[in-house]
Amino acid sequence: MAFTDWVTEPALRTVVCKHADAKKYVVNNVLTPGQTYEVKNETDEFIFVIDNTGKVGGYYKTYF
Repeated sequence: MAFTDWVTEPALRTVVCKHADAKKYVVNNVLTPGQTYEVKNETDEFIFVIDNTGKVGGYYKTYF
């Protein structure tokens, strides 16, 4: 799946954000704890979701 098509492709599944407390990055601006997000792609370490900005972003799995 090409990353340019992720926004229009159907979601693989949905996940719920558990927390947005990041040590190194500012995540609380784009993820809301308790909100459900559509998973567009997934790797061993990251989940790519459509965040609060309306764009696809990659986040550590620990947030979900």
